Amino acid sequence: MELGLMQRRLEDYTKSLFMEGLLDAQFLQLQQLQDESNPGFVGEVVSLFFDDSEKLLNELTSAMDQQIVDFRKVDSYVHQFKGSSSSIGAQRIKNVCILFRNYIEEQNIEACLRCLQQVKQEYYHVKSKLETLFRLEQQVLAAGGSIPAIEVTSF
Repeated sequence: MELGLMQRRLEDYTKSLFMEGLLDAQFLQLQQLQDESNPGFVGEVVSLFFDDSEKLLNELTSAMDQQIVDFRKVDSYVHQFKGSSSSIGAQRIKNVCILFRNYIEEQNIEACLRCLQQVKQEYYHVKSKLETLFRLEQQVLAAGGSIPAIEVTSF
């Protein structure tokens, strides 16, 4: 595939992640920290997010499966997940975590369980989308191209 076409495809795909509300401006700020001296910075940060998120989701699931739910523990996990998703710009995950914390405060188990499922769904969705984004970036780089800068004002 021609390099220019690959770059346009990457740019369009990236913009779609913002238009869908999956990512916010924090992700662009993360990308701005990446340069020639650390070309894999964003991928490394997001990979750490994936690893931490898998552990947090397992802990959260386990905490919600208890006979008597320890809402302080659940809140701690959701708070961590909200912070880490916010730090990479995973907007929809962050928003569900905010809602989740409201239900934790009310100690509404049914609503918390629904939020847990929604958090998992949003997490796996953004993970899949970001993995695709990184694959497209690798294709562009392998073809000798550069990653086009995305403007925040485009959204």
